[in-house]
Amino acid sequence: MFHGSTTAGPGRRLRAAIASPGTTPLIGVHDMYSASIAAEHYDGMFVSGFGFAASYYGLPDIGFIAWPDMVGFVERLRCAFPRHHLLVDIDDGYVDPEVACHVVRRLERIGASGVVLEDQKRPRRCGHADGKQVLPLDEYLAKLDAVLANRTDLLVVARTDATEEPEILRRARALAETEADVVLVDGVRSEESIRRIRRVVGDRPLLFNQIEGGKSPRLSLSELAGLGVDVAIYSTPCLFAAHRAMAEALAGLKVSDGRLPATAAEGRRVGVRESTELLERNLTRSRALLAVSG
Repeated sequence: MFHGSTTAGPGRRLRAAIASPGTTPLIGVHDMYSASIAAEHYDGMFVSGFGFAASYYGLPDIGFIAWPDMVGFVERLRCAFPRHHLLVDIDDGYVDPEVACHVVRRLERIGASGVVLEDQKRPRRCGHADGKQVLPLDEYLAKLDAVLANRTDLLVVARTDATEEPEILRRARALAETEADVVLVDGVRSEESIRRIRRVVGDRPLLFNQIEGGKSPRLSLSELAGLGVDVAIYSTPCLFAAHRAMAEALAGLKVSDGRLPATAAEGRRVGVRESTELLERNLTRSRALLAVSG
């Protein structure tokens, strides 16, 4: 059962998607171009902290993100993709509960669908990295309660980064007893662990984080649905694919003595025409929304 406001808005639309049969996928995006490609294939995006730290700062996901930068990025996303689900990683709420509440209010005003709030303490780490430390549970729950009190429509995912099984289950149960909409245990290491977490969170929707090279098993959406997972975030497929493709393209350019390869005529490469057409569709979506609202 979902809690919180039932007024119309992006949060309510995401709740409905998560409540539908199967596992709802949200694709991690790290910049406007990756979002433009993701929007061609999926209805929902995950604004990944890992990807944003990498693309915006060129730094690892260990706490460098400044909240105004993230809010500005989400605002640009919402303008280009007015109907897509946008679930936003706000890490630990940028440390301070007052800051976390301010960010949540700002994100809700600009049309974000939801946020993920973790229980890590600084220095924080990617959820699939070693060396994570978590806040005392009471301290995290107080921050989570403050965030929940400052949202209306916005969906809130409560995330724990606990690593030991007894503490994972203790925290997952505690998170399910709050007014948070969804529970996430990050870095879960086995299907059996997912089953145990599913049992302790009861009827609360469960989120699973898929990240290439991470600690969790690689599972299909059908397999996740069979395990009782309601929503899956794919944090980095766009970022890692871009990494590989750019490295290969530049290595090829060096080998060819700087001669560009053949482009779209062969149907295998993107050229200026294909790229421009992709970006023009962002303008079309924005104009269509303005026409309807006007």
